Amino acid sequence: QHLGGGQTVYIFMLSIIFVFLFLAALYESWSVPFSVLLAVPVGIFGAILALFFLPKLTNNVYAQIGMITLIGLSAKNAILIVEFAKERVDKGRPLVEATLDAVRQRLRPIIMTSLAFLLGILPLVFASGAGAQSRQTLGWTVLGGMLAATSMGIFIVPVLYVIITRLAYGKEKLAEMEKNYKPEEDTHGAKVAEGGVPPEGATPAGA
Repeated sequence: QHLGGGQTVYIFMLSIIFVFLFLAALYESWSVPFSVLLAVPVGIFGAILALFFLPKLTNNVYAQIGMITLIGLSAKNAILIVEFAKERVDKGRPLVEATLDAVRQRLRPIIMTSLAFLLGILPLVFASGAGAQSRQTLGWTVLGGMLAATSMGIFIVPVLYVIITRLAYGKEKLAEMEKNYKPEEDTHGAKVAEGGVPPEGATPAGA
């Protein structure tokens, strides 16, 4: 059991490193993935709370598998926000404005996908019969982690993204990018500024 616990730690660390490298390649940045991966502790915190308040569950190998699974699940919601915000920031939109817009635009997809996942995990949570203990442990671990990652992540991830982006880009670079921002070349930005949402597949002005 001690050996298995040690292996779980190594697997957990390797999983985080792999996700970090993948995100670094995706965003072509070493700083932005931090705002995504820092959402993982929120999911782990929710999983630990679920194990703590349900005495019949123990921190066994199934709970550890659930926590490893939460690395990807917690990062998924953060990616939806960060990717959208970074795209707008790179076009020159103000950092806070772009981040708030990302939260507004991605809130519904995040809630819908998370709700679908939570409904899908219920058979494990309420499992019965042979092997029910292991399935319930896995189910409750993932359920608690996903609830925390969804409910708290939508508030924590934007703040982390703003802080990390300011540190990575610097005030001067952000100010220069905002100075060169042209709303007419950003259909989404122009529509949001007018209080509307651009139609799907809209073509930017001047294209």
